[in-house]
Amino acid sequence: MEEFSTYTLSNGIRGIHRQVKSGVARCALIINAGSRDEHTDEYGLAHFVEHGFFKGTERRKAYQVNCRLENLGGELNAYTTKEDTTIHGTVLRGDFAKAVELISDVTFHSTFPNHELDKEREVIYDEINTYKDSPMDMIYDTFEDMLFEGSELGHNILGRKRDLARHDSAAMHRFVGRTHTTDQMVFSTIGNISAARIERIAEQYLGAQPASHREFTRHAPSPYAPFDKRINRHTHQAHCIIGNRAYGITEEKRLPFSLLVNILGGPCANSRLNVNVRERNGLSYNIEASYTPYSDCGIAVIYFSSEHENADHCREIIDREIGKLQNVRLSARQLAMAKRQFIAQMAISTEANEGYMLGVGRSLLVHGEVDTLDEAYRKINAVTADEIMEVANEVWSNNSTLLYI
Repeated sequence: MEEFSTYTLSNGIRGIHRQVKSGVARCALIINAGSRDEHTDEYGLAHFVEHGFFKGTERRKAYQVNCRLENLGGELNAYTTKEDTTIHGTVLRGDFAKAVELISDVTFHSTFPNHELDKEREVIYDEINTYKDSPMDMIYDTFEDMLFEGSELGHNILGRKRDLARHDSAAMHRFVGRTHTTDQMVFSTIGNISAARIERIAEQYLGAQPASHREFTRHAPSPYAPFDKRINRHTHQAHCIIGNRAYGITEEKRLPFSLLVNILGGPCANSRLNVNVRERNGLSYNIEASYTPYSDCGIAVIYFSSEHENADHCREIIDREIGKLQNVRLSARQLAMAKRQFIAQMAISTEANEGYMLGVGRSLLVHGEVDTLDEAYRKINAVTADEIMEVANEVWSNNSTLLYI
């Protein structure tokens, strides 16, 4: 059985499918439009639109949208990032066509009624308040806002209350018409359904919509000056982020850098930061490194929380571990172990059908193609120790720091 199959609908929407033995079918429409595509008077609108998809269509009221799949034991959900909006559904295999029809309906025929938006605005206000109550979440967005200040990426996905107060149905229709075009969509599916049947159903419901094309381009962020800033947040712990801009999702160096981030502070207990900050010194319960690539740049960060008096000690250890990766070449054994760990993590992640579906869909949307797992493994195994040293020096020099103290 092929790992996946791809196709293109008559209106330009691309599709990708993986057939697996399962009684459950999953599908997602991934739209290449997020908060970075908002104009300055539209902040928060991409996320608000995502909520608005559940508030009624030309043929369904909000209650009917929310119950369509739930009454079948399935679910419909959505999320927004800085660069994409995804609507996804999970149902029993026999109900797959119903899920596709509903996703098509909310994507292309939502009415965004103002009386429903008035209620949902209050829900998002509560979401904003929840986020403000979590310094671990808030520091990430604050850091990214500072790192990309003045650019399309330099504002919060949720927006601010005063921004949301002026967004209405007309604003949503304008945003969707400008950004949600069929040439910027991928339909990703996984389940025990043949590729031919998947394409027929997708063409019936998604391909029937008029073709549309994007008429704007994104602008890469301008250079920035590194910063070291402390903010008094009156929290029980100190929260700190150390990071820098990194490689975009189409750059070849993203792969050795992903491997480097995994070595430094990935999810495994033997990452260098977990061993040296948490296990050996007991300074932090939460410490991690992460890398988020965007279409034309990326962000790499190290986050930790600790007792206030331990924050500077944590930073010293982090700086020392970064320095080792910049100046000491990994041995052949260390590199082989790091590659094996990374490949195993990728293989295990493909067992989670929803994550696999979303990942390959996003890859097709951005790259226009998807590597098979064997091809991905080959590329990882080709990474050299010199490449890891190179990206460590390029990205982790002149880091910026934000500390909640």
